[in-house]
Amino acid sequence: MFGLKKQQQVVKIRSLNETKKYGVAATSLKELLKKGSKLLQVPLVGSHISLYEDGTELTEDYFRSLPDNAELVLLAMDERWSGFVCDIGRLLDTDRNSDLLIDAAKGLLSDERSPKRRRLLGDLLLHLKDSSETENREDDEDWFQGIDDRFKTKSGYMKYNCESRIRGYMKEVHSYAQTIQKPTLKDEYKKTAECLVMQLKSDKYNGCYFNRKEKEQNRLCTQEGWFSCQGAFDHDECKSLHSINPYGNRESRILFSTWNLDHGIEKKRTVIPTLVEALQKHKSSNINLDYFYKLLFTRENLKLVHIVCHKKGAHNLLCDKRKIYKQGKRK
Repeated sequence: MFGLKKQQQVVKIRSLNETKKYGVAATSLKELLKKGSKLLQVPLVGSHISLYEDGTELTEDYFRSLPDNAELVLLAMDERWSGFVCDIGRLLDTDRNSDLLIDAAKGLLSDERSPKRRRLLGDLLLHLKDSSETENREDDEDWFQGIDDRFKTKSGYMKYNCESRIRGYMKEVHSYAQTIQKPTLKDEYKKTAECLVMQLKSDKYNGCYFNRKEKEQNRLCTQEGWFSCQGAFDHDECKSLHSINPYGNRESRILFSTWNLDHGIEKKRTVIPTLVEALQKHKSSNINLDYFYKLLFTRENLKLVHIVCHKKGAHNLLCDKRKIYKQGKRK
């Protein structure tokens, strides 16, 4: 009698450092190792094969139970594969291959119909198109689209962006005077507001927070321009690890406008009303303006948060009564 012919297994195999896959048919793991080593130019001695998905190393028994077209990785003696997370790790280190990845992602996006996959590819493209290493307008004209010609550097514009937000907070402080009915109280409040403006001017409206050229202790970003969400007012950190680099490309710069400098102790619900209440009992010269200044305009009470982490409901946090008045002035 003739022996039964062994059934061939058809698999897709690649090497550790290549993404191209090859179809190979073999009747045993030993045969697959031999064919794969020759095809991919991996030394046969000590070579081994792992599943692409989770890194499980193949045995002869496991080989026979593989489904058709199973994806495998051929490894040399000292190489290891932990599953597709290895490819994710390579993707995160794309400085040399970013142009190739951008072209590949664009190609996939043009043919993709799944909304979820289109979103993922779109986000990937957004972060791959990174020109954060450039600073001057002439080196990245696209980044400056829609920005006034007087801004010549990215850091200069980002500094202005932060200043504008802080100026907006000061504008709210000024406008609150319209709600005060008593003339003497309104005068004291306006006098206090002018003192706050003088301090803001001295500190250049704290534009340093968004300026990557500032010293590390003064800015909220890395030297490259990456900002990380600091989490909602009632959390110590961002559970979703939101991050963004508005210096990287125009889209990220625009998206950064949706991030908020959020007051922990709320500006309009708590800080300003507490200041007015204090002025009803004391002159402005007796108020601890440094405390209110820090609550309104500095990182002592401001957190940079992604729009998802910005809770718009009442924070229910109060000012510290021990700090409202200058020492020795509180009744």
